[in-house]
Amino acid sequence: METGCPFCSLPAIRIVHEITHVLVIRDLYPVSPGHTLIIPRRHLSYLAELSESEWADMQRALQLAKIKLDTELAPDGYNLGINDGAAAGQTVLHLHMHLIPRYKGDQKDPRGGVRWIFPGKADYWSK
Repeated sequence: METGCPFCSLPAIRIVHEITHVLVIRDLYPVSPGHTLIIPRRHLSYLAELSESEWADMQRALQLAKIKLDTELAPDGYNLGINDGAAAGQTVLHLHMHLIPRYKGDQKDPRGGVRWIFPGKADYWSK
């Protein structure tokens, strides 16, 4: 546990699901309805620091969270993301994975998905 880390001291009411090495919560600042975070219990900052069992639990938690969202909100698709390091946009230095539900019509043209982090390089199909 890291003092001051928002993910190391989550109140139980925020936890949607938990397994041995991982917690699942809804994002406090969702970019879409159902935006979910998959978080290792152990305080670590980067993906490469995960043990094999932690990584396996991250994947299992992702599957369980997706099943729950499919049932509750029936999104049309998902974006998955890990901001690994400050240059990648990581603002909370406790590793976490975003599961972002996507819905038809939530963007005019969703093609390119996560490629839009570099807008000048995202639209490769119309050139």
